[in-house]
Amino acid sequence: MKLGLLTAILPDETFEQVVDYAKETGFKSLEVCCWPKGKALRRYAGITHIDVDTLTLEKAEYYRDYAKKQDIEISALAYFPNPMSDDPETGKVARDHIKKVIKAAKLMKVPVVTTFLGKNRLLTVEDNIKLMKKYWPGILKVAEDNGIKVAIENCPMSFTVDEWPGGNNLAYSPYIWEEMFKMSKNMGLCFDPSHLVLQGMTVNMPLLKYPDRIFHVHFKDMQIDQEKVDFYGKFAYPGWWHTPKIPGLGDVNFPKLIAKLNDIGYKGACCLEVEDRAFEGSKKDVRKAISQSYRYLKTLMG
Repeated sequence: MKLGLLTAILPDETFEQVVDYAKETGFKSLEVCCWPKGKALRRYAGITHIDVDTLTLEKAEYYRDYAKKQDIEISALAYFPNPMSDDPETGKVARDHIKKVIKAAKLMKVPVVTTFLGKNRLLTVEDNIKLMKKYWPGILKVAEDNGIKVAIENCPMSFTVDEWPGGNNLAYSPYIWEEMFKMSKNMGLCFDPSHLVLQGMTVNMPLLKYPDRIFHVHFKDMQIDQEKVDFYGKFAYPGWWHTPKIPGLGDVNFPKLIAKLNDIGYKGACCLEVEDRAFEGSKKDVRKAISQSYRYLKTLMG
């Protein structure tokens, strides 16, 4: 396994600056954000460290070679939109750009694209499965033709009022994953343990049940505030009673998680994802979160 970093937490840095910082800190891989250039619609989104809209073979080789010289592997290209949005134009833009990111991954010889399945938050789960079977085969055909694995993050995207009632990502449970997997051997998981904690699920179960579909891993922690759950109830917006944390400061048992990843023979990237607001006061705080997380995870991974 290679310990890496999801670049979303460094939105104002250039690609080169991110690579240099990753090398300096000790990381061995990067999951590089590839949103279309423009204004972010939510936190940790809208980040463009590689612009796939203007990517050429020459630029692709430059990015790959720059990272290689710093002993950094680009493990995945990342773009997390809602390709099944209740707004048709939003959904279409997302689907079209995912295809561009997949083609960019082929150009850069990057094996994985990380993304969301998406969801129409106004429809039932059953109707969203139908939407998935309508919209995703075309995307997966592009992935298959280009030899790229699509890793869907298991985040419900149901935290705040604008994401309710149904959330913006369908791929939050094994029931959905098994329907996803039927569509293509190129579709698997970008496994984030914190989202299982959020839902009260057994964190390591997916690793043991679907070892061949773990294409990428996010290392992010989650803290459930039981006093707030007792006050608001779990049917309230999860943003009211949970807090994303850096690894080691929440409820994910990272020693056991990493042990299970070793048990199943996972050899891919495990990328730190930082969304801990306690470390967002300044650039110095952000870098403290990254370095502190690196030291903790590196100790566990050896």
